[in-house]
Amino acid sequence: MRFFFRSRQFKIILSVFLCLVAISIIFTIIGGKISPQADILGTITAPFRAAATFVSESITDISDALSNNNETELRNVELENEVNELREKLADYEAVTAENEFYKNYLEIKENNPDFKMIKANLISKDVSDPYKGFVINQGTLQGVNKYDPVITDAGLVGFVSQAGLTTSKVTTILSPDITLGAMDNRTEDSGVLSGSIETAEKNYTKFFNLSRSCNIAVGDYVVTSGEGIFPKGILIGTIESVESDEYNTSIFAEVQPFVQLDEIRGVMVITDFEGQGGIQVGSGD
Repeated sequence: MRFFFRSRQFKIILSVFLCLVAISIIFTIIGGKISPQADILGTITAPFRAAATFVSESITDISDALSNNNETELRNVELENEVNELREKLADYEAVTAENEFYKNYLEIKENNPDFKMIKANLISKDVSDPYKGFVINQGTLQGVNKYDPVITDAGLVGFVSQAGLTTSKVTTILSPDITLGAMDNRTEDSGVLSGSIETAEKNYTKFFNLSRSCNIAVGDYVVTSGEGIFPKGILIGTIESVESDEYNTSIFAEVQPFVQLDEIRGVMVITDFEGQGGIQVGSGD
Protein backbone atom coordinates (compact mmCIF):
# COMPACT_ATOMS: atom_id res chain seq x y z
CA MET A 1 0.00 0.00 0.00
CA ARG A 2 2.87 2.40 0.67
CA PHE A 3 3.73 2.37 -3.03
CA PHE A 4 0.33 3.93 -3.80
CA PHE A 5 1.38 7.19 -2.10
CA ARG A 6 4.37 7.41 -4.45
CA SER A 7 2.34 6.81 -7.58
CA ARG A 8 1.33 9.36 -10.25
CA GLN A 9 -2.38 8.69 -9.61
CA PHE A 10 -2.04 9.62 -5.95
CA LYS A 11 -0.26 12.86 -6.85
CA ILE A 12 -3.09 13.83 -9.24
CA ILE A 13 -5.75 13.04 -6.62
CA LEU A 14 -3.84 15.03 -4.02
CA SER A 15 -3.52 18.03 -6.35
CA VAL A 16 -7.25 18.03 -7.12
CA PHE A 17 -8.07 17.66 -3.45
CA LEU A 18 -5.87 20.60 -2.49
CA CYS A 19 -7.45 22.75 -5.19
CA LEU A 20 -10.96 21.90 -4.01
CA VAL A 21 -10.00 22.62 -0.41
CA ALA A 22 -8.56 25.98 -1.45
CA ILE A 23 -11.73 26.89 -3.39
CA SER A 24 -13.92 25.88 -0.47
CA ILE A 25 -11.89 28.03 1.92
CA ILE A 26 -12.02 31.03 -0.44
CA PHE A 27 -15.77 30.84 -0.87
CA THR A 28 -16.29 30.36 2.82
CA ILE A 29 -14.29 33.52 3.57
CA ILE A 30 -15.98 35.71 0.97
CA GLY A 31 -19.40 34.16 1.35
CA GLY A 32 -20.49 36.73 3.93
CA LYS A 33 -19.54 39.77 1.82
CA ILE A 34 -21.06 38.92 -1.58
CA SER A 35 -24.28 37.16 -0.76
CA PRO A 36 -25.92 36.85 -4.16
CA GLN A 37 -22.75 35.92 -5.92
CA ALA A 38 -21.78 33.69 -3.02
CA ASP A 39 -25.07 31.82 -3.34
CA ILE A 40 -24.51 31.36 -7.03
CA LEU A 41 -20.89 30.42 -6.64
CA GLY A 42 -21.76 28.24 -3.65
CA THR A 43 -24.27 26.41 -5.78
CA ILE A 44 -21.69 26.05 -8.55
CA THR A 45 -18.96 24.89 -6.22
CA ALA A 46 -21.19 22.63 -4.12
CA PRO A 47 -20.37 19.49 -6.16
CA PHE A 48 -16.69 20.29 -5.93
CA ARG A 49 -16.89 20.80 -2.19
CA ALA A 50 -18.79 17.51 -1.87
CA ALA A 51 -16.13 15.80 -3.94
CA ALA A 52 -13.44 17.35 -1.76
CA THR A 53 -15.20 16.09 1.34
CA PHE A 54 -15.51 12.62 -0.19
CA VAL A 55 -11.80 12.58 -1.11
CA SER A 56 -10.86 13.83 2.35
CA GLU A 57 -12.95 11.17 4.05
CA SER A 58 -11.58 8.50 1.72
CA ILE A 59 -7.99 9.48 2.48
CA THR A 60 -8.82 9.46 6.20
CA ASP A 61 -10.36 5.99 5.83
CA ILE A 62 -7.29 4.76 3.95
CA SER A 63 -5.01 6.25 6.61
CA ASP A 64 -7.05 4.60 9.38
CA ALA A 65 -6.99 1.28 7.52
CA LEU A 66 -3.23 1.49 7.09
CA SER A 67 -2.83 2.38 10.74
CA ASN A 68 -5.02 -0.55 11.79
CA ASN A 69 -3.17 -2.84 9.38
CA ASN A 70 0.19 -1.79 10.85
CA GLU A 71 -1.14 -2.42 14.34
CA THR A 72 -2.38 -5.85 13.25
CA GLU A 73 0.96 -6.72 11.68
CA LEU A 74 2.77 -5.54 14.80
CA ARG A 75 0.50 -7.67 16.97
CA ASN A 76 1.06 -10.65 14.69
CA VAL A 77 4.81 -10.21 15.05
CA GLU A 78 4.45 -10.00 18.82
CA LEU A 79 2.31 -13.14 18.89
CA GLU A 80 4.77 -14.98 16.66
CA ASN A 81 7.62 -14.01 18.99
CA GLU A 82 5.59 -15.21 21.96
CA VAL A 83 4.90 -18.53 20.23
CA ASN A 84 8.58 -18.98 19.40
CA GLU A 85 9.53 -18.19 22.98
CA LEU A 86 7.01 -20.73 24.28
CA ARG A 87 8.34 -23.32 21.85
CA GLU A 88 11.88 -22.73 23.11
CA LYS A 89 10.73 -23.05 26.71
CA LEU A 90 8.85 -26.26 25.85
CA ALA A 91 11.94 -27.68 24.11
CA ASP A 92 14.07 -26.80 27.15
CA TYR A 93 11.51 -28.36 29.47
CA GLU A 94 11.36 -31.55 27.41
CA ALA A 95 15.17 -31.73 27.31
CA VAL A 96 15.43 -31.31 31.08
CA THR A 97 12.66 -33.86 31.64
CA ALA A 98 14.36 -36.38 29.36
CA GLU A 99 17.70 -35.72 31.08
CA ASN A 100 16.17 -36.27 34.51
CA GLU A 101 14.46 -39.45 33.32
CA PHE A 102 17.76 -40.66 31.86
CA TYR A 103 19.63 -40.17 35.15
CA LYS A 104 16.76 -41.57 37.21
CA ASN A 105 17.04 -44.84 35.30
CA TYR A 106 20.68 -45.12 36.40
CA LEU A 107 20.03 -44.15 40.01
CA GLU A 108 19.65 -47.76 41.19
CA ILE A 109 22.87 -48.78 39.44
CA LYS A 110 24.71 -45.92 41.14
CA GLU A 111 23.17 -46.70 44.54
CA ASN A 112 24.20 -50.35 44.24
CA ASN A 113 27.67 -49.39 42.98
CA PRO A 114 28.77 -46.19 44.76
CA ASP A 115 32.33 -46.72 43.50
CA PHE A 116 31.23 -46.27 39.87
CA LYS A 117 32.28 -43.10 38.08
CA MET A 118 30.09 -42.66 35.02
CA ILE A 119 29.73 -40.15 32.23
CA LYS A 120 26.76 -39.75 29.92
CA ALA A 121 27.32 -40.10 26.17
CA ASN A 122 25.08 -39.98 23.12
CA LEU A 123 25.31 -42.06 19.97
CA ILE A 124 26.32 -39.88 17.02
CA SER A 125 26.83 -42.46 14.28
CA LYS A 126 26.48 -46.17 13.58
CA ASP A 127 28.99 -48.32 11.76
CA VAL A 128 26.69 -49.77 9.11
CA SER A 129 29.48 -52.05 7.88
CA ASP A 130 29.86 -53.64 11.33
CA PRO A 131 27.74 -56.81 11.70
CA TYR A 132 28.17 -56.48 15.47
CA LYS A 133 26.44 -53.09 15.59
CA GLY A 134 29.32 -50.95 16.81
CA PHE A 135 28.80 -47.20 17.03
CA VAL A 136 30.44 -43.89 17.87
CA ILE A 137 29.65 -41.72 20.91
CA ASN A 138 30.20 -38.01 21.54
CA GLN A 139 32.64 -38.36 24.44
CA GLY A 140 36.40 -38.87 24.38
CA THR A 141 39.58 -38.50 26.36
CA LEU A 142 38.98 -34.80 26.97
CA GLN A 143 35.86 -35.78 28.93
CA GLY A 144 37.62 -38.62 30.78
CA VAL A 145 36.69 -41.55 28.51
CA ASN A 146 39.47 -44.03 27.79
CA LYS A 147 40.00 -47.20 25.81
CA TYR A 148 38.50 -50.31 27.43
CA ASP A 149 36.00 -48.38 29.56
CA PRO A 150 32.76 -50.40 29.96
CA VAL A 151 29.63 -49.03 28.28
CA ILE A 152 26.16 -49.68 29.66
CA THR A 153 22.55 -48.55 29.50
CA ASP A 154 20.01 -48.82 32.29
CA ALA A 155 19.01 -52.17 30.71
CA GLY A 156 22.47 -53.71 30.92
CA LEU A 157 25.87 -54.16 29.30
CA VAL A 158 26.48 -52.72 25.83
CA GLY A 159 30.19 -53.35 25.34
CA PHE A 160 33.37 -51.35 25.78
CA VAL A 161 35.27 -48.40 24.32
CA SER A 162 37.56 -49.91 21.69
CA GLN A 163 38.91 -46.59 20.36
CA ALA A 164 39.07 -43.30 22.25
CA GLY A 165 39.64 -39.99 20.47
CA LEU A 166 39.72 -36.51 21.95
CA THR A 167 35.98 -35.88 21.71
CA THR A 168 34.53 -39.10 20.25
CA SER A 169 34.94 -42.80 20.89
CA LYS A 170 34.15 -46.09 19.15
CA VAL A 171 32.11 -48.67 21.06
CA THR A 172 32.42 -52.39 20.37
CA THR A 173 29.35 -54.36 21.46
CA ILE A 174 29.01 -57.68 23.25
CA LEU A 175 27.92 -59.27 19.97
CA SER A 176 31.51 -59.00 18.72
CA PRO A 177 34.13 -61.76 18.95
CA ASP A 178 36.64 -59.00 19.74
CA ILE A 179 35.42 -59.07 23.29
CA THR A 180 35.59 -61.99 25.72
CA LEU A 181 34.41 -61.56 29.28
CA GLY A 182 33.73 -63.58 32.38
CA ALA A 183 30.02 -64.18 32.98
CA MET A 184 27.79 -66.22 35.26
CA ASP A 185 24.21 -67.38 35.63
CA ASN A 186 22.59 -65.03 38.13
CA ARG A 187 20.39 -67.82 39.57
CA THR A 188 22.84 -70.73 39.82
CA GLU A 189 26.13 -68.77 39.84
CA ASP A 190 27.54 -71.19 37.26
CA SER A 191 30.36 -69.34 35.53
CA GLY A 192 31.76 -69.36 32.04
CA VAL A 193 32.93 -67.11 29.25
CA LEU A 194 30.84 -64.88 27.02
CA SER A 195 31.78 -63.75 23.51
CA GLY A 196 30.18 -63.24 20.14
CA SER A 197 30.49 -64.67 16.65
CA ILE A 198 29.14 -63.81 13.23
CA GLU A 199 26.64 -66.67 13.49
CA THR A 200 25.20 -65.57 16.82
CA ALA A 201 25.29 -61.87 15.89
CA GLU A 202 23.03 -62.59 12.92
CA LYS A 203 20.41 -63.69 15.46
CA ASN A 204 21.21 -60.78 17.80
CA TYR A 205 22.64 -63.27 20.30
CA THR A 206 25.97 -63.79 21.98
CA LYS A 207 27.48 -67.05 23.26
CA PHE A 208 27.93 -68.19 26.86
CA PHE A 209 30.36 -71.13 26.82
CA ASN A 210 32.98 -73.15 28.77
CA LEU A 211 30.23 -74.19 31.15
CA SER A 212 30.57 -77.42 33.13
CA ARG A 213 28.34 -80.28 32.09
CA SER A 214 27.16 -80.44 35.68
CA CYS A 215 25.92 -76.84 35.61
CA ASN A 216 22.26 -76.12 36.29
CA ILE A 217 21.66 -73.23 33.93
CA ALA A 218 18.27 -73.09 32.23
CA VAL A 219 16.43 -71.21 29.54
CA GLY A 220 15.13 -67.93 30.95
CA ASP A 221 17.97 -67.42 33.42
CA TYR A 222 19.72 -64.06 33.55
CA VAL A 223 23.43 -63.81 32.71
CA VAL A 224 25.55 -61.16 34.42
CA THR A 225 29.19 -60.12 34.42
CA SER A 226 31.37 -62.03 36.89
CA GLY A 227 33.70 -59.10 37.57
CA GLU A 228 36.77 -60.18 35.63
CA GLY A 229 38.81 -57.83 33.45
CA ILE A 230 37.43 -54.42 32.60
CA PHE A 231 33.85 -55.21 33.55
CA PRO A 232 32.52 -54.76 37.07
CA LYS A 233 30.61 -57.59 38.70
CA GLY A 234 26.86 -57.92 38.46
CA ILE A 235 26.09 -55.94 35.30
CA LEU A 236 23.12 -57.51 33.50
CA ILE A 237 23.95 -59.01 30.10
CA GLY A 238 20.93 -60.93 28.85
CA THR A 239 18.61 -63.91 28.98
CA ILE A 240 19.51 -67.51 28.15
CA GLU A 241 17.53 -68.51 25.06
CA SER A 242 18.91 -72.03 24.50
CA VAL A 243 21.21 -74.54 26.19
CA GLU A 244 23.28 -77.00 24.09
CA SER A 245 26.34 -79.27 24.23
CA ASP A 246 29.48 -78.56 22.25
CA GLU A 247 30.48 -80.80 19.35
CA TYR A 248 32.71 -82.96 21.55
CA ASN A 249 30.00 -83.26 24.21
CA THR A 250 32.44 -82.17 26.87
CA SER A 251 30.86 -78.88 27.92
CA ILE A 252 27.68 -76.87 27.80
CA PHE A 253 27.08 -73.59 26.01
CA ALA A 254 24.12 -71.26 25.81
CA GLU A 255 22.88 -68.59 23.47
CA VAL A 256 22.13 -65.32 25.23
CA GLN A 257 19.94 -62.52 23.99
CA PRO A 258 21.20 -59.15 25.34
CA PHE A 259 18.83 -57.05 27.41
CA VAL A 260 20.00 -53.95 25.56
CA GLN A 261 18.28 -53.34 22.23
CA LEU A 262 21.39 -52.32 20.30
CA ASP A 263 19.42 -51.00 17.33
CA GLU A 264 17.54 -48.56 19.57
CA ILE A 265 20.42 -47.05 21.55
CA ARG A 266 20.44 -43.26 21.79
CA GLY A 267 22.22 -42.59 25.06
CA VAL A 268 24.66 -44.65 27.16
CA MET A 269 26.76 -44.40 30.28
CA VAL A 270 30.51 -44.95 30.15
CA ILE A 271 31.97 -46.33 33.39
CA THR A 272 35.25 -44.46 33.58
CA ASP A 273 36.32 -45.98 36.90
CA PHE A 274 35.25 -48.60 39.42
CA GLU A 275 36.80 -50.50 42.25
CA GLY A 276 38.94 -53.40 41.00
CA GLN A 277 39.04 -52.27 37.36
CA GLY A 278 41.60 -54.41 35.50
CA GLY A 279 42.74 -55.44 32.04
CA ILE A 280 40.64 -56.65 29.13
CA GLN A 281 40.31 -60.13 27.76
CA VAL A 282 40.23 -60.19 23.99
CA GLY A 283 39.64 -63.14 21.73
CA SER A 284 37.19 -65.31 19.86
CA GLY A 285 34.39 -67.27 21.39
CA ASP A 286 34.45 -69.97 18.73
